[in-house]
Amino acid sequence: MLQPLPGMRVFLACGTTDMRKGFDGLAAQVQLVLAQDPHGGALFAFRGRRGDLIKCLLRDGQGLVLYTKRLERGRFVWPQSTNGVVTLAQAQLSMLLERIDWRMPAWTARPQVAA
Repeated sequence: MLQPLPGMRVFLACGTTDMRKGFDGLAAQVQLVLAQDPHGGALFAFRGRRGDLIKCLLRDGQGLVLYTKRLERGRFVWPQSTNGVVTLAQAQLSMLLERIDWRMPAWTARPQVAA
C-alpha cells in the first residue's frame, strides 16, 4: 500500500503516458512536461492508455520510488484533459487507488433516521 507522508503534494499527469517508461523516463516527463522537480518531495501519478495501469513516482528521502498498480477489471478515474497537471489531496489519491470516483465522492448509504 502506498503511504504518502503527511503534507506531501500529489499531482496527476493529465492524459495518457507510455507505461514502458521507468524511473528516468517518468522523472524526465515530470521535469519537461509538468515543469516540476521529481526530487522535490511530491508524488506524481501517471496512467496508461487503457486506463487499467497507474504508476506513481515519489522521492522517499533516499531515492526515487516507483509504485505500480494494475487492475484486473475496470479503469482508474482520470481527468478528461489531455495535457497539464491536476493537484489532489491525499484522501483523493487513496480513493483513486481504490478505484473510487475521487471527483465527486458520495455516501453509499445515508442514515434515514437519527437514532
